[in-house]
Amino acid sequence: MAARKPLKKTAKKAAPKRALKLPQAEIGILGGTGLYEIDGIADVREVKLRTPMGDPSDAYIVGTLEGRRVAFLSRHSRGHRILPQEINNRANIYGFKMLGVTKIISANSCGSLKEEIRPRDIVFADQFFDRTHRVNTFFGGGIVAHVGVAQPVCPDLSKFLYDTAVCLGVRARLGGTYICIEGPAFSTKAESEIYRSWGCSVVGMTAPTEAKLAREAEICYATMNLVTDYDVWRAEEEDVSVELVLENLRLNIHNAKAIIKKALATMPPELEGECACNEALRNTIMTDPRLIPAARKRELALIIGRYVK
Repeated sequence: MAARKPLKKTAKKAAPKRALKLPQAEIGILGGTGLYEIDGIADVREVKLRTPMGDPSDAYIVGTLEGRRVAFLSRHSRGHRILPQEINNRANIYGFKMLGVTKIISANSCGSLKEEIRPRDIVFADQFFDRTHRVNTFFGGGIVAHVGVAQPVCPDLSKFLYDTAVCLGVRARLGGTYICIEGPAFSTKAESEIYRSWGCSVVGMTAPTEAKLAREAEICYATMNLVTDYDVWRAEEEDVSVELVLENLRLNIHNAKAIIKKALATMPPELEGECACNEALRNTIMTDPRLIPAARKRELALIIGRYVK
């Protein structure tokens, strides 16, 4: 009788990994570390994301505030460890998109370029003059698109935040031009005077890149610019220093938190006005879809999926 051959053990197929379901949020808050330390935030969870554009500045702090789902991100990382020109803005905005965010409220420290704009004021800038050379688009690498940024912030979101600030008695201004410098050094006196002669209102180091990327991602974006100093143009003013900036920023953060809380509590599901941010990419993609590399289609699916299959 022939000996039986031992049965071969068949390897069990590994069960496919389930994609982790990300928590969702409606409003993104982009600013400094202290912004998410707001009384009343509940169901807090840290979410660390990896995007096709690399790693965002930090983990997103996702929670519920005033009945709205929110996601906070510290653009310079907690502990302020990332220079303005080192921020991975593409990953930061893409991460908000992954979390389902439809509106971003950005808070930035800035210097005043006008006598009437005083330290501790909040300016809701509506225009940008970008003097940096940072990567400010998701496109390239075989796909070309040209979005419109004549109005670089969402006019409806910006106006709603300004009205909220006025309602709270905060010194605020609606409109103005934010000039963005490369940093990390502050301006020279000559530069500051030239920016003033150009009619700019405030000077900072971050907002325009975020605004352009948010527009490509079809996310409403508005910026609250927290004035910390008179830059270096004002003769009777002490030169801008880190100590001065931080002191005035601490005093202004309280107002920024109050505006955010009140806005979340009173903001209707849809703001009425001129906003077309959620269709900003429509008819802007120039490349024949058949010629877009498959890898780029996959990377940008979250952004271009409505228009390119």
